[in-house]
Amino acid sequence: MNKQTIITILLALVAMAGQARTYKTIKTPVAMACMNVSNGELKAREVIMRDTATTVHFTIKYEKGTHFRFAKESYLMDEDGNRYPLRSCEGLKLDSWVQSPESGVTDFTMHFEPMPKKVQVFDFIEDDVKGAFMLLGIHDKKYEVAVPTFEELSEANPYTLPADWFKTDTITICGRIEGYDAERFGFTSMVCYYEDVFEEDQSTLVLDINPDGTFEKRFIASYPIENSFSTRDSKVGFDEIPFFACPSETIDITVRQNNHGLYECQYNSGSSKDVERWLKAKLVTGYLSNPLHGKFSEVKVQAEKLWQDMMLLIDRMSHHNHFSPQEVHLSLASAQVFLLYSMMNYQENHGWEIRKMDGDRYTDEMTDSAEWRALKDPKSYESLWRIDFDNPLLLTSHLIPKTINRMYNSRGIVDNIFMCDADLWDERGIRQYYHSLDETLGADHHTLMAQLCNYSLMMMTFKYILQSYDMSIANLAEHPKLSDEQKHAFIDSLSTVEQTYNRFLSHLSHPYVRQKAMQYYDTQMSLAEIGTPLPDVPAANLIRRIAARYPRRILMIDFWAMWCGNCRIAIERSKNLRPDIAKCDDVKLVYIAEEKTEGGSDDYKNYVAEWLADEETICVNEDEYRHLMDLFHFGAIPCYVTITPDLRIVNDALSIHGYDNFDYELNRLLERLK
Repeated sequence: MNKQTIITILLALVAMAGQARTYKTIKTPVAMACMNVSNGELKAREVIMRDTATTVHFTIKYEKGTHFRFAKESYLMDEDGNRYPLRSCEGLKLDSWVQSPESGVTDFTMHFEPMPKKVQVFDFIEDDVKGAFMLLGIHDKKYEVAVPTFEELSEANPYTLPADWFKTDTITICGRIEGYDAERFGFTSMVCYYEDVFEEDQSTLVLDINPDGTFEKRFIASYPIENSFSTRDSKVGFDEIPFFACPSETIDITVRQNNHGLYECQYNSGSSKDVERWLKAKLVTGYLSNPLHGKFSEVKVQAEKLWQDMMLLIDRMSHHNHFSPQEVHLSLASAQVFLLYSMMNYQENHGWEIRKMDGDRYTDEMTDSAEWRALKDPKSYESLWRIDFDNPLLLTSHLIPKTINRMYNSRGIVDNIFMCDADLWDERGIRQYYHSLDETLGADHHTLMAQLCNYSLMMMTFKYILQSYDMSIANLAEHPKLSDEQKHAFIDSLSTVEQTYNRFLSHLSHPYVRQKAMQYYDTQMSLAEIGTPLPDVPAANLIRRIAARYPRRILMIDFWAMWCGNCRIAIERSKNLRPDIAKCDDVKLVYIAEEKTEGGSDDYKNYVAEWLADEETICVNEDEYRHLMDLFHFGAIPCYVTITPDLRIVNDALSIHGYDNFDYELNRLLERLK
């Protein structure tokens, strides 16, 4: 080998060494949050920053046999919002489903475009799609990340709530999907599961996409909401239309491909346009994986970390995306709701975890009395005392209905009422309920959130009181051994519906909550109209065909599905009651189920043969079922809908609500139909 050749090789080696210079290695980095890895965990084991590439060694833990995949569109993002796309991957195949091994642990390595040496904190984002894996706030554990406080973020972004924030009016979502073709896109409708805290049930809103790609949906709302229409059938990677809307607004949206070929929403009007950056940033404080678990002593530390992580996340994302003050405050409200939801959801689940089992049933005996006492101790919830429970912005979060449900049903709060030998609906019970709730929330007055819990409690007990009072009067009239004086004394001892309602109302000081409670009472007590006519929409044609087969009969429709355990329990428990119902010429039971296969799966057919052999059973596909959910305004099953012989949808006060009080509710309706 001559001298010139040796020199050439040495120069090449020097050049190669220079190209691959390592200027930072982070051993065992820490992260703010792991997102969308349901019942699993994604970790970064090591980060190697070279001037030619940034390499991250990952570990993903999933239960054995679980399938997952990583997209080739994965990237890193630094504090300033700069992206560093994925170049290559070792240890798993991109865009392909991978099965978790026997150990549940999969190690893999990703190489990204190089990040500058100055980067201290960065994110891993698998793709710009809903549900993508994310590992946020990756940094060296020796590096102290500056976390802004809630107060600092709020004060740096002053925002005044509009005076007409609360009002009841119509929201219209409309627009067009450019280049839409039903066959190519894979769907003809999208669904929004919408719940108003002032209404009893969740609604299913169906957004039909016309052949030319246009769409429009109207619905009633009581306050501004953040939600989305989505589909699980998309073939083009576009599956969601997020929106933020206030009552009386029309939100016009154009869906078109961006420079990367991805479909995205362009907001042309309304509040969605005002907060477009917030909607598109997909602020994911509501999707953290299993944030709170273990004992109460551990949860306090976890809750504090969760709060700090969310503040850091909001600070970084608002900076990256140039949020307006309104967008920052919406983010802060979302964080408060998520902390509240996480804590109340934890205490609900933990309450069951510490119960002893008798076979497959829970008992009232506890395995850990100390944890049970902690669950009911207001001091266990000190992490919540930082939340502004009077802030109306909290209601914009899509999690707020579930959160209120967890709060007003909290065992730690409700049990305190029963320990005082009081009922939920008497004055002593309501006062004790507020006292326990206010202590848990760390409040010195009845906050907006506490009043919303009281409102929900009123709705939950109202129908029970109404039905119980009517049944007591009816039974009393048939009691032969009581004198008229004794009967009158018994009637006087009963709480009337009006008395119960007035007790709840006396504790509602918020003007809008009070107004909605008065409207709810008037609606429930007004029985002038049995129901509303079945509308002339395609989904109603199925009901008309069924009614034609059973003229002059009331239809009680049981909406159910094979995957719904509660549906099947109700069907199985009512089997011995249904032969007597079948003898009645006034009513016909109809069972409508959702099935993916035409005519139903084998499991469906076998189940029907065993439990519903003598009943009118119908199965429809998912799209038809969603339109029926939209028609009858329900979002959960089992759901029971009553139709009169003249095709009116019976109002809830007179409807048949299943099988527990079937005879009473049927006779009550027949009496009104005379």
